[in-house]
Amino acid sequence: MNIDSILHRDFKTMMEHEWSNQPELLSDLGNSICIVFDRDNKIAGIVTREHPHTLIPPGILMAEELANPKADWENYTVTIFLDSKGTVLGWVNRDELYRHFYHQYRAILSSLPHEVVVIDKRSQIAFVNEQVLESHELDPVQTAIREPNDLYPNCTLEEVLHSPSTGMVVRVTDNKEGILTQTKVMDRNECIGAIQVCWEAEAIENIAMQLNQYANMAMDLKAIFESSYDVIYVSDGQGKTLRVSAACEELWGYKAEELIGKTVYELERMGVYKPSITRLVLEKRERVQVIQTTKTDRRLMVVGTPIKDESGNIVRVVNASRDITEESQLKSELEDMKLLMEGFKQELNHLRRIALESDTLVFKSERMESVTTLARKVAGVDSTILIQGESGVGKEVISSYIHEHSERKNKPFIKVNCGAIPENLLESELFGYEKGAFTGASKTGKPGLFELAHEGTLFLDEIGEVPLSLQVKLLRVLQEGEFVRVGGTKPLRANVRIIAATNRNLQEETRLGNFREDLYYRLNVIPILIPPLRERKEDIVSLALFFIQKFNDKYKRDKVFAQDVLEVLQSHSWRGNVRELQNIIERLIVTTDNPVIKVEHLPDAFTASRAFPSVQVSDIMPMKDAIDLVERQLLALAKRKYKTTVKIAEVLGVNQSTVSRKITKMKIE
Repeated sequence: MNIDSILHRDFKTMMEHEWSNQPELLSDLGNSICIVFDRDNKIAGIVTREHPHTLIPPGILMAEELANPKADWENYTVTIFLDSKGTVLGWVNRDELYRHFYHQYRAILSSLPHEVVVIDKRSQIAFVNEQVLESHELDPVQTAIREPNDLYPNCTLEEVLHSPSTGMVVRVTDNKEGILTQTKVMDRNECIGAIQVCWEAEAIENIAMQLNQYANMAMDLKAIFESSYDVIYVSDGQGKTLRVSAACEELWGYKAEELIGKTVYELERMGVYKPSITRLVLEKRERVQVIQTTKTDRRLMVVGTPIKDESGNIVRVVNASRDITEESQLKSELEDMKLLMEGFKQELNHLRRIALESDTLVFKSERMESVTTLARKVAGVDSTILIQGESGVGKEVISSYIHEHSERKNKPFIKVNCGAIPENLLESELFGYEKGAFTGASKTGKPGLFELAHEGTLFLDEIGEVPLSLQVKLLRVLQEGEFVRVGGTKPLRANVRIIAATNRNLQEETRLGNFREDLYYRLNVIPILIPPLRERKEDIVSLALFFIQKFNDKYKRDKVFAQDVLEVLQSHSWRGNVRELQNIIERLIVTTDNPVIKVEHLPDAFTASRAFPSVQVSDIMPMKDAIDLVERQLLALAKRKYKTTVKIAEVLGVNQSTVSRKITKMKIE
């Protein structure tokens, strides 16, 4: 209970040895007190002006302890209140605390929406609230002299007062319009009175109806959970499992009671299911639809939906799982597949909106999220950027994204492929030439790409293909911001933002002498590495859906993927990266006559990889030996391909310490 309104904050403080030697210093206390501290800085007592030579022990309470019924403040004339750090907040005398509690509890009883009557141990009315006065049309002055039995005939509080029972008594009012709850008021095992609360019949009826509604809702919900063919899975905002339908035993191999109470993170580590859809929903904070694999080797199509409160916090996650393991079951769910396709269209529309907002950047992976975040961050400055990545990963798309989000977005964005222009023409293309600079040159001269990109952005793709003789001129532009046309003598200023890109390892090229080291460091101010598509497989389905809609619009088609096609596309290695995926989908749109693109429509390379998996078993052996053999072969292959255990761990999806331990244990060279 808040006591700020009655706290006295006018007090002095003094050390105990000071008070012992000079008590006369307390002559100006007035109505205040002096708090005396001992050598350990603990309160030793208080001193008043009336008794300056007497150290009086006070009650000491933390402010939040006042509501504690066991708080020992009644035995002290003065109680000192402290905050959580032990600092004195103020002091209150015992009479003031009594008055404080009296007003608090009187206000509480008066605020109750029911009629409240309190009698003392002499059976005299001690208190009635305003509801009693209004209901019985009583004069507040005359209430105290009335008998309690006058208010509710045949329901006397006096019987409760003298009854040996200490429990609550429930009675029906004489007019049958309410219920009285009556109980003794106890103080240290002594009965000091009785209290009576009258509940109107209408209020009780409303509560009963609400309870009945909740009971019916609980019964309906239980019936749905127990009879649903799908697994319905409910967890809270921290991923703790709250409720699971009975179908989980058949699909996951666990009874509901074995799952309830465990977190989805724990169940995912146990291998009950992978991935955890609830975890994905909590991470992405949006609806998620993913194929899930269970410990019983079943494949489930799972839709996870977040339930949010008014503040936008996720308080529940509801998952619906459908078993799509058997082919016969897929045939029987043909109609459901149409709904699934409609869901894909909705997802595609969502992706298209994202694409429009993100300038054709389509992704779901965390690695591309990091790339995009970095690109957006550096777009606002003019630092030189070097984009690295395999051919076809989307380096030009990222460069366009950076330009469109920069302050130069309304100025030219010039793109040049340095590897596609002959070496003898590249210099004149970049820097331009004066009239008569060489045979066949224009009589008026020609501006170069640096001039055309003035105040804009120049994208130098395949920068690793620039010959060494030209690299020094590029370095001058980057260092001094100026260049000279071919055949000219007058330096020209270059207000251009440079973005370079390459699929080569420029650091290795500098070591081999094929690329100037000083130019490399000038270009590599802000490096952006775009991972290949095979290392961000979660982007494949999103990109595939984006491209199929793009080419459907372009060629006026309306084709869709069969579900297993998306699975095959996601498992493909994609050596040509996003460009290869785009080209394959365009080919399928143009060449496939069927409105549904199926696995048999894919090129032979896809079906071959599907028919012959990377890991094959040709003989029977103990399961543990097979696992050890696969681990050894996989680690040996990775060690030959990658130089560091950090990279091996990243590719294999395990901890670096695990890789080091297993390589040492298996003695892999």
